[in-house]
Amino acid sequence: MSDKVVTLAHGAGGKQTAELIDKVFKAHFSNPEFTADDAAVLDMQSGKLAFTTDGFIVSPYEFNGGNIGKLSICGTVNDLSCMGAKPLYMTCAFVIEEGFELDELEKIAAAMEKTAKEAGVKIVAGDTKVAGKGQVDKVFITTTGIGRVMENAHTSGTFAKPGDVIIVTGDIGRHGCTILLERNDFGIEADVKSDCAPLWNTVEKMFEATDDIHVIRDATRGGVGTVLYEISAQSNVGIKLNAPDIPVADGVKGVCGMLGLEPLYLACEGTLVVVAPKDKAQALLDALHECPYSKNAAVIGEVTEENAGKVVLETEIGAQTLLAQPSGELLPRIC
Repeated sequence: MSDKVVTLAHGAGGKQTAELIDKVFKAHFSNPEFTADDAAVLDMQSGKLAFTTDGFIVSPYEFNGGNIGKLSICGTVNDLSCMGAKPLYMTCAFVIEEGFELDELEKIAAAMEKTAKEAGVKIVAGDTKVAGKGQVDKVFITTTGIGRVMENAHTSGTFAKPGDVIIVTGDIGRHGCTILLERNDFGIEADVKSDCAPLWNTVEKMFEATDDIHVIRDATRGGVGTVLYEISAQSNVGIKLNAPDIPVADGVKGVCGMLGLEPLYLACEGTLVVVAPKDKAQALLDALHECPYSKNAAVIGEVTEENAGKVVLETEIGAQTLLAQPSGELLPRIC
C-alpha cells in the first residue's frame, strides 16, 4: 500500500478499507472459511460447543515474548481450552488509532497468523474501525472463538472437591511482570519474558492422561491468586497453598521483591490452574512435563473443607497466613 500509516479513510468502508483488508488481514488470515461477506457460514458437527469473547488493549502493544496479536489468539484459544474444547473458529475486530504504522499492523497480523496456525484455529471473519488520533491507544482487538467440547471433558469452577490437588502448568506471574518492565515506570532491568502461549495442545495432552479433571482456569488478569479465590467461592471450599512449591522465575522474584508485589497476583498468559483428584496428579504432571509450555508444572496445594471461600498460604517456615483477597487493579491494561 502506498500509505505508511493508518488513516481515517482506511475505516471509511471505501477503496482504502478494501485495500487494508486485502493487503494485511486477508493476506495473513486467508483460509477456505474466511469470508468477505457479512458473516462466515461454517460446517458444525453435533455435540457441545464452547463460545467465548474477549477484548485486548495491552499497553505497550508489543512486549518481550509477543504482541497484542499473539495475545489475542492465545487468550481466546486458552479460554476455550479450559472448557475442554478444541478451538475451531475465531473472529477478530480491530479498532486502530489514526496514524498507526501499517508495518506495525502487519507484524500484529503476522503474529496472529502464526499463533492461530499453531493452535489449529481458523480466523474466519472480522471488522476494522479507525478511530481519530488520541481516541484509542494504538490498537485494540476483540476476538470471539468457537470450539467443540470433547465428550470426556466436564470442567467448571464449581467442581472443586476437598482432597483435590491444585496444579499450575508453569511458573507464575511472568506476563504481568513483563508488561510492568516494558513500561519502564520503575527503571528496573530484569530478564523476564512473557509466558504468552496457546495451550490447546497442552490441555489435550492432559485429557489423554485422564478425563478426571475438575477445573481448568486461565490465570490471566489477577493471576493465580485471583483464580483460586474465584474457584473457592464457586465450589464453596477452602484452598491451602504450599509457598515453597509455587514455581516463580528468578527474574519475577527479584522484581516482586523490589516492588513489594505478590507473584500470585501477577497475570499469566500461558499458565493454567488445574484442579484434579490427588490420585491423578502424577499422570497429569507426567503429561504436562512433556509439553513445551508446561515443563515447570507443579502441584502447589490442595482443596480443603476448612476455610471455605478462602485461600491459605503455608510459608517456608511452616506458618500459615491468609492470602489477602484481591481488590482493585494491580497492573492495569495487561490484556
